[in-house]
Parts: sequence; structure tokens; C-alpha cells
Amino acid sequence: QVQLVESGGGLVQTGGSLRLSCASSRTRFSINVMGWYRQAPGKQRELVAALTRSSTTNYADSVKGRFTISRDNVKNTVYLQMNSLKPEDTAVYYCNARGIDVRGTSARDFDDWGQGTQVTVSS
Repeated sequence: QVQLVESGGGLVQTGGSLRLSCASSRTRFSINVMGWYRQAPGKQRELVAALTRSSTTNYADSVKGRFTISRDNVKNTVYLQMNSLKPEDTAVYYCNARGIDVRGTSARDFDDWGQGTQVTVSS
């Protein structure tokens, strides 16, 4: 029943890099958009980056030029390459996938969330 599995979080120094991975059990045909959200203590969850089925990208202003979202269609996996990390990037990062599950003549929207992975950037 687990639809999204995240990996790649950890502890890194300021200026370092990490790559987060998120593998989906959904078919790539069913997924319309995949993205990464993050939530720091005392703050609301915010969108970090998103990638649509048509390859349109969207980034939070705070990560533009530093983070890159990408997808491997064969593995049905989305990645978040994070470079030049800053302490303010410290948060739990959640993978998200939205789409429509079509089975025969029926269809149902889905909104999947990963378990979250901790990213900590030290000074």
C-alpha cells in the first residue's frame, strides 16, 4: 500500500549537496505531477519544486538556482538535487504525487505522500 518511498536525506555542512529520491508504485501514465514539499519546525509546509507530466517545472524562489527536480521515467522516480545547501534548508522533505488512477471505466483521483526524510544543514 506504500505508494511513495523516499531516500537520500541526511546531515550535510553548509555549501554541501544532497540528492533526494522518491520512487512511486503508480504507473507513470497515471501521474500528472510530482513534487517536493518541506516543513521546518514552527513553519507551514511549503512547495519546494514540482514537475508535471509535460515537464513543466516550478520552484520556490528560495531554492531557484540551487535545487533541480528531475525524473527517471523508466524507474518512475523523481529526484531533487540540492546544491549550495544553507541552514535554512533544514526541514523534513516530503515527496508528493498527484494524478488519476484509471481502471477500466472508472477513475479516481489520488494524492500520495512519502514518509518524509530529514535534511539537516549544519553551520
